[in-house]
Amino acid sequence: MTTRKRCVLGALALTSAVVLSGCARGCTSSRPPIHLNPSMDDQPKVLTQTASTFFYDGSSMRQPVPGTVALDGLKEDAALFTGKGADGQFVAKIPVNTDEALLERGRQRYVIYCQPCHDARGEGKGILFQRGNVPTASFHDEKILKYADGQIFDIMTNGMGLMPSYRWPIPVADRWAIIAYIRQLERKRQASATGTLASAASAPATAAGAPAANK
Repeated sequence: MTTRKRCVLGALALTSAVVLSGCARGCTSSRPPIHLNPSMDDQPKVLTQTASTFFYDGSSMRQPVPGTVALDGLKEDAALFTGKGADGQFVAKIPVNTDEALLERGRQRYVIYCQPCHDARGEGKGILFQRGNVPTASFHDEKILKYADGQIFDIMTNGMGLMPSYRWPIPVADRWAIIAYIRQLERKRQASATGTLASAASAPATAAGAPAANK
């Protein structure tokens, strides 16, 4: 075979390979695709919520062993997880230690979950009030000031009125942290109001004493 024929045959072989490879990647076929490891797609397994002829109750999914407790599901401290004491009444104070770390955590969670509606100072003049004139509770109302901490926890957990339940978005520990921060907001407002009243009460006395000092 001459060199010229070899070159021609080589070129034809290369062209055929390119054409065939292009068709293999771009052409459609009525035959099913080739699965190198078909067991990954077609294997004996139990799918959720499917029936079963193997188990006596006809369900593929098995019930937990009696007495099984889910992770973080052991809730022996009723006050911590429900806001109520053994007598079924709301606890007056939060059942966790209040420190700077807890207050900071409460402030962070308050900004995320509470501030949009109750505003930064807890006056109930957040975005719902500003844009829709929707009445939102103020934490400085006399009624809420008298709420037990456990009652606020219960409202945060189960919702009340226009406020939805935050049972799932906010973990138990963060709910108590938010309550601690809300109480801090209330104390600051009361202290500020007391200081303003004291200043107003002392102003007339000072003014009345001024002429006497000038005599």
